[in-house]
Amino acid sequence: MSDHRHGEYKVQGGKLVVVDFDVVDQKIVGPSVSGDFFLEPDEALADINTALDGMSTESSHANYAAAITAALRSDAQLFGFSADAVAVAVRRALNKATGWLDHQWQVIGPTPLPTHMHVAMDEVLTRQVGAGNRPPTLRFWEWETPSVVIGSFQSVRNEVDPDGVERHGITVVRRISGGGAMFMERGNAITYSLYLPQTLVDGQSFEASYAYLDAWVMASLEKVGIKAFYQPLNDIATPEGKIGGAAQKRLANGGMLHHVTMSYDIDADKMTDVLRIGKEKISDKGITSAKKRVDPLRRQTGLSREEIIDVMIRTFKDRYAAVDSGFSDDELAMARELVETKFSTDEWLHRVP
Repeated sequence: MSDHRHGEYKVQGGKLVVVDFDVVDQKIVGPSVSGDFFLEPDEALADINTALDGMSTESSHANYAAAITAALRSDAQLFGFSADAVAVAVRRALNKATGWLDHQWQVIGPTPLPTHMHVAMDEVLTRQVGAGNRPPTLRFWEWETPSVVIGSFQSVRNEVDPDGVERHGITVVRRISGGGAMFMERGNAITYSLYLPQTLVDGQSFEASYAYLDAWVMASLEKVGIKAFYQPLNDIATPEGKIGGAAQKRLANGGMLHHVTMSYDIDADKMTDVLRIGKEKISDKGITSAKKRVDPLRRQTGLSREEIIDVMIRTFKDRYAAVDSGFSDDELAMARELVETKFSTDEWLHRVP
């Protein structure tokens, strides 16, 4: 007995790829790839279909893409799509890859929390989404106390100046994602987290997934007059300089965390008093002072932080039909427990001394 499947994938900046096939005994049967892409010569389309025919429905994205690439004749030219794009369409047809609109997104607006609760909530909500207990969610952070949030693999002593921390009353915490240290005070930055199933970035490289998950942010910034772009791997920049950075964490249960901090109005003197920002850190930036890396959104837009966040939320809602949400009592309880057992402990904070 056959089971007909249909999958579609719109390549970023490219064309639509559509695939139809039947599933018989966990095999792809009679695949037909179509779309508004360009392909030369015509016979190459049959090569793509033949490559997929008979493949297991349990194959990975990499296996589908490799089979297509191997089957293509040497003179084949693909315009507006790729073997990877066909593999995404196949995986979507098999419900193993998803698009933004396959999910009912929720938005949690800026909510003040203690810094330890913020990083704990990131882990809780990522696990909740991975377990299917919460829809994919966008959350904006709000700060109660001046803080430094260091990356999962950073050294405390190499990143943080203890004298500056004591002098300015800074709370230092470690998050679950990699990347660099973030200096936070109330109103000085825009930080948000996306909690999503890894199916949304199925088949994408880590580098590609950063830009893909922040496409809505680039659209938001354009609305407030900023032409932003990604600098690989995880920096968001404008012609005037870096404005933010992203970090990710993928959990074994299929949940994924992607979060970004963009500077709005950071006190550069205090930041460099608290963080150890050495010459090697800025050696590839073409600058001589860490202070010049801070290029606040306030100066570039003339808008309040709240106005920029409002544009971001409206853009996200318009694109993905997202609805407002909040923390459940269970989520708050789980986050408090994680603060006690993990994030407030010296063992976690100094796991990389």
